[in-house]
Amino acid sequence: TLVSWDHLKMLCRLLAFSALSLVACGSPTIVSRKVWGASSLTCRVPLSLPVPYLIIEQVTRMQCQDQTSCSQVLRVLHSHYVHNKGWCDVAFNFLVGNDGKVYEGVGWHVQGLHTQGYNNVSLGIAFFGSKIGSSPSPAALSATEDLIFFAILNGYLSPKYIQPFLLKEETCLVPQHSEIPKKACPNIIPRTAWEARETHCSQMNLPAKFVIIIHTAGESCNESADCLIRVRDTQSFHMDKQDFCDIAYHFLVGQDGVVYEGVGWTIEGSHTYGYNDIALGIAFMGNFVEKPPNEASLEAAQSLIQCAVAMGYLASNYLLMGHSDVSNILSPGQALYNIIKTWPHFKH
Repeated sequence: TLVSWDHLKMLCRLLAFSALSLVACGSPTIVSRKVWGASSLTCRVPLSLPVPYLIIEQVTRMQCQDQTSCSQVLRVLHSHYVHNKGWCDVAFNFLVGNDGKVYEGVGWHVQGLHTQGYNNVSLGIAFFGSKIGSSPSPAALSATEDLIFFAILNGYLSPKYIQPFLLKEETCLVPQHSEIPKKACPNIIPRTAWEARETHCSQMNLPAKFVIIIHTAGESCNESADCLIRVRDTQSFHMDKQDFCDIAYHFLVGQDGVVYEGVGWTIEGSHTYGYNDIALGIAFMGNFVEKPPNEASLEAAQSLIQCAVAMGYLASNYLLMGHSDVSNILSPGQALYNIIKTWPHFKH
């Protein structure tokens, strides 16, 4: 006898504690922390199971379509929560990609950090989304249904669970500038997240006296998964083809509005002959000869400069220049150059 999907789901609910329903409903494909490359779990506060609430959210600008890209995005997210927010791990118990796979966050037994007031009584599940209001793929929705049924069947979630309506939005990698002090540092994705090669380069002469704005002249990136690949490929090109000690820039900025650590604050770059040991090189990923970077990336770069001064890595009386001001080169592109001419401390 053929049974419709709706009838099958209803049967699963009726058989919530029956072993037969495991066969009927199917088990979700869960990618473990080890497989997606997480560090050891340090969160320790246990959940009292089964929990009565289910919280479903979306992380924006973090869309992924396959296990490789979802794993990369999740490593960025993990790094963001640990290094930028100071949390013990990712905020969610599980995350779901558009590939129809479930990615283990803190898992079944540990409290997440997704929803204040509910963390100790709920499971937090997040969809990787491209933008606010975007719809998960059919595969992601199906995987989430399977995950919920699996949670009920195994005693992690009450069969009478409540999904509260919460007016909140999770935009993990884009700073909410209205809530951030003027000199707060932007979200900086560390080298470990983009799987940088280990190097041993010369130290900077700090505090730096100059900021040089650059463009990479290659393709831009609007999604974090693409930006990770772009940064890693840039390091390989600089080291393998140009014989640089490391990636040339101190920091790179994507059109996702996120700053990616290059050689970082204290290591000498290879971006501008004669200035590498005294100037911070900030590179916008993309070509900006005709079209300028978006507002999110411009704000991220300005916040990074303010952060450098506040933390003592950049002199308070620094000078800001375009790459073309000190080298015979088109970088940073005329469209971007026209913008940075209006920034504080600019000197032609």
